[in-house]
Amino acid sequence: MKIKDYIYSKLPFLIMNLIIYAFVLILMVIADVPLVVLTSMFIIWFSPMTIYFIIECFQRKRFYDEIFGVLDNLDKKYLIAEVIKKPSFFEGRIIYDILQQSNREMHEHVNSYKILQNEYREYIEAWVHEIKTPIASSKITLENSDSLVKNKLQNDLRKVEGFINQALYYSRSTDVSNDYLVKEFEVVNVIRNVIRNNRRDFIEQKISVDIEGIAGNIVTDMKWTEFIVNQIVINSIKYSRKQDASIKFYTKEGENNLVLFIEDNGIGICTRDIGRVFDKGFTGENGRVYGKSTGIGLYLCKKLCSKLGFGIDIDSTEGEGTCVKIIFPVSNLTRIKN
Repeated sequence: MKIKDYIYSKLPFLIMNLIIYAFVLILMVIADVPLVVLTSMFIIWFSPMTIYFIIECFQRKRFYDEIFGVLDNLDKKYLIAEVIKKPSFFEGRIIYDILQQSNREMHEHVNSYKILQNEYREYIEAWVHEIKTPIASSKITLENSDSLVKNKLQNDLRKVEGFINQALYYSRSTDVSNDYLVKEFEVVNVIRNVIRNNRRDFIEQKISVDIEGIAGNIVTDMKWTEFIVNQIVINSIKYSRKQDASIKFYTKEGENNLVLFIEDNGIGICTRDIGRVFDKGFTGENGRVYGKSTGIGLYLCKKLCSKLGFGIDIDSTEGEGTCVKIIFPVSNLTRIKN
């Protein structure tokens, strides 16, 4: 708060007092009151008022400066009501009480949405686990079947299962701590699992795979990491070229990280789309031309990487291929073990 702003706010009161004082002064001059009395009256009239204004001004300035100072240093501005001190002057206490009440109402409102969100997430997770049972049963039935459409149905079931897993991870992406197991493992084990899960597509589309350049260990949750890599590989398969398609996996060790590269020689991403591939629901030109796309896969990868402390980046040249980089932070302990 600026002092001149405070003075401007008190101008009507000061002008009113000056007008009243001038009127009284005129009457007293007409009554031939001595000058010393007039001077004493001025001092008695305005001195207490001036002292009060000075005290009140600095009292309010200290309060408002504290509020704005705390607010500037807060990452979450809505917490302002919880960190400021209750002022001693009346107007400040009113503002403080309003902020406190607003804060309580905001927390109650947010909590109600959190409850609804948790209930919905619990339902999705329960549904996913329930739906996996008939899918597994259908897979077993197809394995023992001699039907001509066996391979087609198996492939469709695998895709359905992939979408279901995507829904499960999406529902858990807001809070990974409930399903997060940290341990050290080799990056190559994640890649092998992903390749095994997508082996039919690799075989059917004749996509060659190179994992010779993978080395190194990371400390994180293996299941979540595998899901992220799998989403990227699914995209590489979907947008692979028709002949001589390939996907190459390799790692490079940085000063404080281990970078996993997933590089394909597919159709690539056009320049105008590359900056938006991680946006929720964005499908781009490829998604419209090469089949229906939800625009959730890469968005979910970005969101999960952020939650897990990974970095993720993508480079692509249209018609030549795409390279996705996942950056894993590496602790000193992991380096020593390697």
